[in-house]
Amino acid sequence: MPLINIYLRQGTTPEYRRNVSLGLHKAMVDVLKIPQDDQFHVFHEVSPDNFQMQPVVFGLRRSERTMLVQLTFNHRTAEQKAELFQAIVNNLQLFADVPEEDILMAIMETASENWWAAGRVVNPATGYDERMKDVPTAAEATS
Repeated sequence: MPLINIYLRQGTTPEYRRNVSLGLHKAMVDVLKIPQDDQFHVFHEVSPDNFQMQPVVFGLRRSERTMLVQLTFNHRTAEQKAELFQAIVNNLQLFADVPEEDILMAIMETASENWWAAGRVVNPATGYDERMKDVPTAAEATS
């Protein structure tokens, strides 16, 4: 049950936010193999005064469309996270025309026992939703 918070400046359209959500969710389904119906995206549009950053970060110019994507989910390997980051960048460019330099991401990992939702059944061997395939066992995930 991943949770994604997207922080951006006020003024985006509902269509833009839907396209951003589509790109994020497709990456999560394709890379992390989450179930198609496991989508929780919260958009936080803030005033420019409450979205402070330098115009050049890590040597790249960032525009007023820069967004911070905070992803929260159970432990994944470094390789999965790198693949996910790249898939998100590709999808946001494709679906919402967001340039790579305007995407900032952070992953917050948590243990599976920290999640609850009615109807969700966790496979005790993997710690993930029982509908998910190709996920490591709990022992493999922590190694």
